[in-house]
Amino acid sequence: MNIKMAGEQIKNTVRAYLAKDEAGRALIPQNKQRPIFLMGAPGIGKTEIISQIASELGVGMLSYSMTHHTRQSAMGLPIIRKKEFEGETFEATEYTVSEIIAAVYDMMNRSGVRNGILFLDEINCVSETLNPVMLQFLQYKEFGGRRLPEGWIVVTAGNPPEYNSSVREFDTVTWDRLKRIDIEPDFTVWKEYAYRAGVHGAVISYLEIKPQNFYIIDKTANGRSFVTARGWDDLSHVLKVYEKLGIAADKELVGQYLQGSRVAEDFAAYYELYRKYESDYRVGDILRGVQDEAITQRAQQAGFDERYALLGLLLDAAGSECARLLSQDGDLMKLKGELSQVQSECERGGDAQTLLRESVKKLESERGKLIAANNLSKAADDSFIYRTDRLKSYADAAAGGFEDAKVKFGEDTAEFLKKTDDTKTHLDNLFRFCSTVFGTGHELVIVLTEVAVNPNTARFIAVYGCYEYYRYDKELMMGERRLAILDEIESLKQ
Repeated sequence: MNIKMAGEQIKNTVRAYLAKDEAGRALIPQNKQRPIFLMGAPGIGKTEIISQIASELGVGMLSYSMTHHTRQSAMGLPIIRKKEFEGETFEATEYTVSEIIAAVYDMMNRSGVRNGILFLDEINCVSETLNPVMLQFLQYKEFGGRRLPEGWIVVTAGNPPEYNSSVREFDTVTWDRLKRIDIEPDFTVWKEYAYRAGVHGAVISYLEIKPQNFYIIDKTANGRSFVTARGWDDLSHVLKVYEKLGIAADKELVGQYLQGSRVAEDFAAYYELYRKYESDYRVGDILRGVQDEAITQRAQQAGFDERYALLGLLLDAAGSECARLLSQDGDLMKLKGELSQVQSECERGGDAQTLLRESVKKLESERGKLIAANNLSKAADDSFIYRTDRLKSYADAAAGGFEDAKVKFGEDTAEFLKKTDDTKTHLDNLFRFCSTVFGTGHELVIVLTEVAVNPNTARFIAVYGCYEYYRYDKELMMGERRLAILDEIESLKQ
């Protein structure tokens, strides 16, 4: 199955393991909670999906690579204790607390979370001395006599033996204690993640043209040649930072992330052109509706790859705008709720400035706990930072009373609404430009399809509307005609 389907399986399993009866007991006892085992090629997104699930469910997450652990670190160190039984004293071996179990309790103390996911990666690469200990842990959730706290779910992962020479095949006894999920790479599913995560537009548009280069692992005379989902994601991050710092990204840099020379060289060449087109076509001007006959003529005469890169640039710019505004929309709604609570308390005699500063402290405390629980996503963190900043400004304004803070919030809302109107105009201009340059051909179908697939643009249009989108969607995206055009697009990519 693909990583999205696996994520749903994992999420449902965690929810089931955490479910309790009326007496507060787990509906599935801890010793019957089979650890999940994710089997999949390297760099496919196993760790990322667990992190996302922990964030969505609001539980803690601890991650360990089991290749780095010994029997002692997993079980704890042996110590001698004196015991007494039926009047006789004797010495017995006990163990100090396992490093892994201790880390779980430390997280619970720091963050206040009671439930979590313990993610043990590369579990099928443990040493022979640790293997019997792991077998006991998989069934009883216990290391060295110390049990994993109730409410903590074990998720494990590993690579098939053809990808990792350290892999040890599990026997039937071990497999019979695991809930196994096999995962395969899937570009279409990864693209959904890429849009949500803000993956660089050059990466998305390149892989749209050449999806066969999304995930490759080959054996060559010089060793393994590989390109993975993780490689594309990490490359995207570094490209954005290099652009921000004004550092040129060359094929050597690309090859450090895409360790398949053919794909690395091909993408590096595409990226260089992509950056050139970004400057040549002045994407910002196009979205603002600036007419330029030279740009129109160049786009009309461009080859397929250049046209696709241009569309990628336009879609990336529009999608990023939509993502920022959707996030701000949610933040403003939360701020409105905070202000409503403060207003109610002010009506009962509370001081607006004091109450707002207390709200700031609560937000900062909540953020700190989520960081300690290791389940704060970047998007959620951005939201905390924005809301904290705005609440501080409202607290400063409230020196003259709550109404002044309310005025400040009204200014933020008005500015936000102005931005949404601008973005609606930019989307309309995107469709007008494509229609003017390409008519109602393949390019317009590509734009309509990608706008619908991208969760940021799709949701923005659903909430705020876009006249030109609805106009062309009605005209072009109809039944068999749409399918026929998309088939033609696929043939052009070959």
